Amino acid sequence: MSSVDETILETSPTDLWVSPTEMANAIRFLTMDTIEHTQSGHPGMPLGMADAATVLFTRFLKFDAQRPDWPDRDRFVLSAGHGSMLLYSLLYLTGYAEASLDTIKAFRSVGSKTPGHPEYGHLAGVEATTGPLGQGLGMAVGMAFAERLLAARFGSDLVDHRTYAVAGDGCLMEGISQEAIGLAAHWGLSKLTVVFDDNQIITDGPTSVATSEDQVKRFEAAGWHALRVDGHEPEAVAAAFEEAQEVDRPSLIACRTRIARGAPTKEGSNLTHVGPLGPEEVASAREKLGWPYSPFEIPETVLSAWRRAGVRGAAQRQAWEERLAAAKPGDQSEFERLSRGELPADWDRELQNLKKNLAEEPQSQPTRIFSGMAVKAIADCVPEIVAGSCDLTGANQTMQEGMAPITAKDFSGRHIFYGIREHGMAAMMNGMALHRGVVPVGGSFLVFTDYFRASIRLSALMGVRVIYVMTHDSIRIGQDGPTHQPVEQLAGLRAMPNLHVFRPADGVETTECWELAMKAERTPSVLSLTRLDVPPQRTAHSEENLCARGAYVLAEAEGEARATLLATGSEVLIAMAAREQLQAEGVPTRVVSMPCWSLFEAQDAEYRRAVLAPETVRVGVEAASPMGWDRYIGPEGGFVGVARFGASGPTPDVMAHLGITPDAVVEAVKARL
Repeated sequence: MSSVDETILETSPTDLWVSPTEMANAIRFLTMDTIEHTQSGHPGMPLGMADAATVLFTRFLKFDAQRPDWPDRDRFVLSAGHGSMLLYSLLYLTGYAEASLDTIKAFRSVGSKTPGHPEYGHLAGVEATTGPLGQGLGMAVGMAFAERLLAARFGSDLVDHRTYAVAGDGCLMEGISQEAIGLAAHWGLSKLTVVFDDNQIITDGPTSVATSEDQVKRFEAAGWHALRVDGHEPEAVAAAFEEAQEVDRPSLIACRTRIARGAPTKEGSNLTHVGPLGPEEVASAREKLGWPYSPFEIPETVLSAWRRAGVRGAAQRQAWEERLAAAKPGDQSEFERLSRGELPADWDRELQNLKKNLAEEPQSQPTRIFSGMAVKAIADCVPEIVAGSCDLTGANQTMQEGMAPITAKDFSGRHIFYGIREHGMAAMMNGMALHRGVVPVGGSFLVFTDYFRASIRLSALMGVRVIYVMTHDSIRIGQDGPTHQPVEQLAGLRAMPNLHVFRPADGVETTECWELAMKAERTPSVLSLTRLDVPPQRTAHSEENLCARGAYVLAEAEGEARATLLATGSEVLIAMAAREQLQAEGVPTRVVSMPCWSLFEAQDAEYRRAVLAPETVRVGVEAASPMGWDRYIGPEGGFVGVARFGASGPTPDVMAHLGITPDAVVEAVKARL
């Protein structure tokens, strides 16, 4: 804590009682003053939820502001991220060192730790990046799930904490909420409590213009414990939290609130959702609520009460540290490793053995099968790997020998059956990664990344190690037809910053891509994998991970190169067949495998030029959209791929129909010689 905080604690009488309403008003006026100062923000929600948040942070939330990274702290997720001043105010008031008044005043300015919506990694105490509504709810489910996993492994002496999420009407209207609450109830996540800001307001007006749902009944139907309280009555809210701690299932506390509570003329209006209340309204609020203090001034008695709340959990944290120190040496070191997010020292031992075996004993298999082999090899050495699939377990190959399913009664397993809930799965995986102690892997078909792109984007924005195993990755899936044949998905995913998209060509490349995905602690990965067999391309073992450079020369030209074929995944086999024809016709041709564009872009210019060989005719080959390929093939280059939706039929017929054949590649080269 800062010297100012210590002075307050030393000089303030510790027995002076401050009412919950006074403490809540500190949140309200920090919010109003900050939004007036910056002329930007969402005041309505923080003013309305100040009372409930005060009860939670002063009486129930287990945390120590002096140790924001304490592993056994309760997690608090502001799913309604637009109300970020609620969270920022709480962090300042409870004494988080990074959350100074200057930090608060920099709200929504470039480079500040207090952006418009909370962002993970910017400010201690912010557990997740929220803003896209419903995402925080899904991540909270993932955090509660991770707590159960680690408690099953280490016991309640080391892992025993709760997860709280504040959600608004918008969070609960988004479809992801239904997926998330169904999963939470199915697994009996009793340490999860969602606090619903039931103010009956959305941006367009009263919620009645858009919905007639009874959220309490909806949650009850899903299997939750759910109840309604007056969100402005502290004792009623406290009683609800106490009740939630006693039940054997997740809880919803619907707090009936008034948006912009305390604003004399604007309370209850949808117009307070966004934008400053105005100097006259703020001045009137000061008079109405009995707050005769200057902007950003918090009276010593109130601030002291908040700071005492911030260290209320210190004794619990110290007792936990003693239990950790007394744990078995193996448990202690393993728990600390997981808390740091580090992999075991020999984590890739079996993976490297697999890579060598696949080179020395080549196999023709789908890359999804090779991926399953990699999952098994990694899981044998990395106990924190937890994989799952959206009702496509066999197709995605996420469940391997020794990975028992996780159930509500047994969290000792390592495989998750998500059902058909792609968006809920992805948000949960983000929550698990944020919690730490788990490396989440989730599977579906590549085309369905459209269902959960928002969650993938948050993985990338937060910089968390989440691995998406996406199979059936091109029109080569054949007879399922255009609805299941991805075309534009690769281009869209590659356009996302801080996301590795891997498209390996064979078993060796698949193991190398898995190695890179596991090593990328601050970057999520998508593995784009085939449904059908691919032949081996790499049959000589190399200790070097060639995929680490994103692209490399797989086959050199025999003679002075005149053409370079650039391909990914299953189309590498087409490029290799075309090369054979071109060589036979006197056109020396190179083949470049490009399993990961983002890693290739990170290489120096000299290496990129050597691989691309711009002095040669270049043709790109990928059974997907041409978008993005121009940077590699140049303005004069050719592309053999898909500029339309696919077609239903046997794979060879579909590929011929769409012109993705070795002959088409040969023709594209000859046309440019």
